[in-house]
Amino acid sequence: QVQLVESGGGSVQAGGSLRLSCEASGYPFSTYCMAWFRQAPGKEREGVAAIDRDGSTIYVDSVKGRFTISKDNAANTLYLQMNNLKPEDTAMYYCAADLFPPTVPAGLLVSEYANWGQGTQVTVSS
Repeated sequence: QVQLVESGGGSVQAGGSLRLSCEASGYPFSTYCMAWFRQAPGKEREGVAAIDRDGSTIYVDSVKGRFTISKDNAANTLYLQMNNLKPEDTAMYYCAADLFPPTVPAGLLVSEYANWGQGTQVTVSS
């Protein structure tokens, strides 16, 4: 059974940094695509960054140059380094994982992922 546990959220001032972690278990970590999503109150969940089996990455435009997604296959852990945080980054952040077909790259759609963590809150004050 796939289990995903996020940590590392907190409250920071604008311009600050946080590093989120997602510890995974119950599946062959390196063979799954993984992603970070976020959901602010009253808004839909949106994809922030995704990482493919080979380590290639994609980002939503609003975080390019500020956020970095990475993974440690040996530690079964996904990371999201968030720098230069802005108040609009405030949201609950979730990690997600799924087994994509070999020819399909990791994406940023909620519908592409069946396995989700419980979330970790990030609050950025101005």
